[in-house]
Amino acid sequence: MKYLYILLFLTLTTFTAMAQLPQPDRYATPQGELLVTHIGHASLLLQLNGQNIYVDPYGEVADFSGFPEAGLVLITHEHYDHLDKKELAKIVTPKTKIISTPLVATELKGVEVLKNGGKTTWNAIEIAAVPAYNIVQKRPDGAPFHPEGNGNGYILNIGGFRVYIAGDTELIPEMKTIVSPDIAFLPKNLPYTMSDEQFIEAAKQIQPKILYPYHYFEVDKAALSKALQGIEVK
Repeated sequence: MKYLYILLFLTLTTFTAMAQLPQPDRYATPQGELLVTHIGHASLLLQLNGQNIYVDPYGEVADFSGFPEAGLVLITHEHYDHLDKKELAKIVTPKTKIISTPLVATELKGVEVLKNGGKTTWNAIEIAAVPAYNIVQKRPDGAPFHPEGNGNGYILNIGGFRVYIAGDTELIPEMKTIVSPDIAFLPKNLPYTMSDEQFIEAAKQIQPKILYPYHYFEVDKAALSKALQGIEVK
């Protein structure tokens, strides 16, 4: 009887945790159906062929207890709302691969380091680390909120279906090389990332088929959709 109660508790705990997740968006890729969930803030869950890819899991938007085990975790940079060791411990197993920056690797064991421009492959998904940094927005001491070279954005190439996860960044010159991804996640919140104007300009420049604003304080979907004709805003 005791074991039945334990099993029931674990089942209910898992159900409660998963109930926090919104229904995923579904996309056909050459390698199978991709499920995309914006958990909140900069936290994402991408699911492909039974494998779970997390980006920046963060406890302020969800308790990750009971969420599916991570096959891969991408961490964009070392700030507390992107590198949350407590939540990582709930989804990481000995088989999980964690990819991040040199700075994150000094704080977290077992990280495969990708610097800006670096590339690797995981389960036939090509992963490229791209720059993510501030030019305009700076701290009172004059240092940018996100210095060049510290943080990563990521481009996932799933058999030709490309997902761009920008990380904490402003509109930067390197975005000119990111052309027409199938999905793009772009941040929109001052003073840390992009203004509304920068966000719109970045989207127009990149021209993704599907655009997810993320890492935002507030968003007016109707206004963005009007400003970005031809781009589907989620």
